[in-house]
Order: sequence, then structure tokens, then C-alpha cells
Amino acid sequence: MRQYEAAMVTGFARTCPVCGYVGEFAPCGSPPRLDGMCPLCRSRERHRLFKLWINRRSGLSKDMSVLHFAPEPAFEPILRGMAGTYVTADFMRTKVDLKLNIEALDLEDASFDLIIAHQILEHVDHHKALAECFRCLKPGGRLIVTTPVIETWETTYENPAIQSPRDRILHFGQKDHTRYFGRDVKDHMRQAGFDLLEYVAVEPDVAAYALMRGETLYELTKPADAAPAKPKTKTRKG
Repeated sequence: MRQYEAAMVTGFARTCPVCGYVGEFAPCGSPPRLDGMCPLCRSRERHRLFKLWINRRSGLSKDMSVLHFAPEPAFEPILRGMAGTYVTADFMRTKVDLKLNIEALDLEDASFDLIIAHQILEHVDHHKALAECFRCLKPGGRLIVTTPVIETWETTYENPAIQSPRDRILHFGQKDHTRYFGRDVKDHMRQAGFDLLEYVAVEPDVAAYALMRGETLYELTKPADAAPAKPKTKTRKG
């Protein structure tokens, strides 16, 4: 892999906003994307876009609480240092603070100011996940989402007949994905009650930080006047 990385150079110096590295990046992905990975911290394009969002829009402070699903190691120290309360969560991994199923969160209503869920919705029932995150956010709180989206597709592609890992790679791009979102995913976000802002990778950031042109980070805000969730019988799993 190192020999392959060394062979595929572009000659362009990029900057990694995650770790501060400046220089040529390495290819990553299948098929490989030229200079998609920082060779120092191994950040990918979506990680660098997220770090730019943190720097420019997060407004994180010590009086805020953050819940981070499937936390990327590079961001744990950054976010722990910025937020007052920082909690990591996952359903499968053990080295996290809480074992949580994002489709049925064993959390109190209005528990967090910020929830981060990168590359999660394509794996789960996203309608349930969005509803649960909405419930657990404080009014005015935000959910940060990235997920593969084909903007030119009007509707999301799902096919329950596609079950094998090999077929899922062919149809959904990865062996554990269950759908490929079309632009209607934004309607689903709004239907869950969120206000939507799109933070898009544009120039000059694309060239400077080796981002994917047009990749979008979705900043979903729970309205400040959102009604409290109705009490319900606790039937959550996991």
C-alpha cells in the first residue's frame, strides 16, 4: 500500500485542517481517489469538511453538551476540549462512553445541544434515527449529518432483495449500506421536524484542503419553539 501511495502523486500541496499537515496527500478509496487522504492523520475529505465546519460554524463552548456517534479518533480530543460535556456512542464498538442504538436512544428528551452522526444514516432506518435525534436534542440544538447522496436522483434507492455483502457493494457502494440516498433525504430531514442548512464543499476550499466537489454536510436544527415529545411507553432495544 505504501508503494502504491508513493506512486500515485499529484504534485499538489494541500493543507489538512484536522492536523495541520501541508504537502501532497495520498490516494484512498476503491476505486482510489487521488490525494483523498492526509498521510499524517489519515483524514478523508468528509473529515476535513467537518473540521472546517467546526472552525467556522460550530460555536461550541464549555456550556454545551455533545453526543458523537461512531467517533473518529482525530476528533475526540478536539471536541472534548471545546465542549463542556462530550459523550461518545456506538451500537457495536466497545471503546465508547455509551452503547446506544440510534434508532431507539435510551436517553432523556432534550439531553444534548449537538449530536454528530457521520456516515450513519445509510446503515440504519434513517426515519427512526432522525426522529430519535430530534427528540434528544434541546430546542435550538443541532444534528450534524454526512451521508452518501446522489443529488441528481429524485428519490432514494432502496431494494430489500439486496442482502449479500457483494450485492450491496454493487448496488449501494459498501457491503453494510442499505440504501443510496437521493435528494429526497432532505425532505425526510425536514419531515422529522428539522430546519436544514447545507454546508457544501466549494472553491477555494476544495483545492486548498482536497475536498470532494459538492460534498455536503447537513446541519439540522431543532426549532427553538419545538413542542416537547409526548410521553410514551419505553420499548427501546439495545
